[in-house]
Amino acid sequence: MKAARIIEPNEPLTISDVEKPKPNGNQVLVRVKSTGVCHSDLHLWEGGYDTGDGFMKVTDRGVKFPVIPGHEIVGTVEECGDSVVGVDVGDNVLVYPWMGCGICPTCKKGDTNLCEAPQSLGVFQNGGYAESVLVPDYKFTAKINNLDPDAAASLACSGLTAYTAIKKALVNEPENILIVGAGGLGLMGVQIAKALTKSNIICADLDDQKLNSAKELGATHIVNTKQPDAVKQIMTICNEKGVDSIIDFVNAPPTVKMNLSLIRKRGNIILVGLFGGAVEIPLVSIPLKAIKIQGAYTGNYSDMVELIKLAQDGVINPIVSKHYSLDDANQALEDLKNRKIIGRAVINP
Repeated sequence: MKAARIIEPNEPLTISDVEKPKPNGNQVLVRVKSTGVCHSDLHLWEGGYDTGDGFMKVTDRGVKFPVIPGHEIVGTVEECGDSVVGVDVGDNVLVYPWMGCGICPTCKKGDTNLCEAPQSLGVFQNGGYAESVLVPDYKFTAKINNLDPDAAASLACSGLTAYTAIKKALVNEPENILIVGAGGLGLMGVQIAKALTKSNIICADLDDQKLNSAKELGATHIVNTKQPDAVKQIMTICNEKGVDSIIDFVNAPPTVKMNLSLIRKRGNIILVGLFGGAVEIPLVSIPLKAIKIQGAYTGNYSDMVELIKLAQDGVINPIVSKHYSLDDANQALEDLKNRKIIGRAVINP
């Protein structure tokens, strides 16, 4: 089968024929229809993350090269191991990629995405930048029936991450929610927030085109953070009280500083993006304002099933703006790096 592999960081992906896996036991082999192009793929390709005081290598987290990236995978089951039940050849499925060790308390609770020994597809195991992908256990597939495969792919990561972050943001019953970043994650977050709450939804970004998309999808207010009075605009929207919950899909030093200046007493800041860097926090403000700062990292399998239902009900509609062939995998990552993609892009092997 054909696959695009990262042989080593910052080098072009190699597109070549590799041996097609053979499923056994609980494994299923999925013929890939669509694979989302995610910023996590970009970080994997670049070899790590900027932590603000250094560079965190993905190899230090257990990644081994070469590896086939791609964790937002939709396809058709083409072969099943002899222990598979309830999944049949020909089923259209979305693959849940955030697998763990399977034996720790976190995994047994169902939160495999938070396992300290992750086995995620497209990161620690070969993923979906290929004609077929081996899923280690059929329990990590979910039938999607008649959902468009290109749109459904993003539900495994960007949609799932946005869904989990929005649910965290609603804990304090916010009057105003600020969504920072109108990329694929942020636009999905706007749709999910509109579906789950009556709160005012403020979306902030540097790009007017993306902000207009956010407005069309349900944002109550949009603010371009290039404007010198952006913080003042947001405070005015919130009647000078500050924002109840902020979901930062960028998570860069400038956006976090803005968040801290906008959050109101008893507010929540949910940091999602992996832009990297560091920021100084006025520590006294955290207890005095009783604010909560937390991270959101994808979601569990049950969250993904809930999200699929929202998509099937037409509540959310993932935006796919670009399609690439497997041969164009390098161009897809370059376009993502250069901010040329609105919403999501997919590779169709």
